Amino acid sequence: MKIANIILTILFILFAVVQLNDPDPWIWVILYLYVALMAGLAIFDRHINNALWFGIAFCLFKLIRLLPDFMNWVQQGMPSIVETMKAEVPHVELTREFLGLAICIAVLIFIKNQAKQNP
Repeated sequence: MKIANIILTILFILFAVVQLNDPDPWIWVILYLYVALMAGLAIFDRHINNALWFGIAFCLFKLIRLLPDFMNWVQQGMPSIVETMKAEVPHVELTREFLGLAICIAVLIFIKNQAKQNP
């Protein structure tokens, strides 16, 4: 698990760095660094359960708020969200944010499950 946590820590730090040119960078930089911190702590078998639950709850709250926009994108036939790096239409940015939150939730749950295995 240490290797997976090292990779996740590095990836989420990189995710945070590339958010610096986003229209709303700070929430995403903070969120991705938060997930990187949780993965970094997991490298050393340090799991802060309350912090993990808080992160999952926060991401889930934001995910639910973006669900209508995500469903709208699906109903449009899922047009490409990767053709350009610029989000020229709203569904591109909102869908990317939805998927980013889903990835954060998956990683936080992965880390949370490690805490159960290593009490």
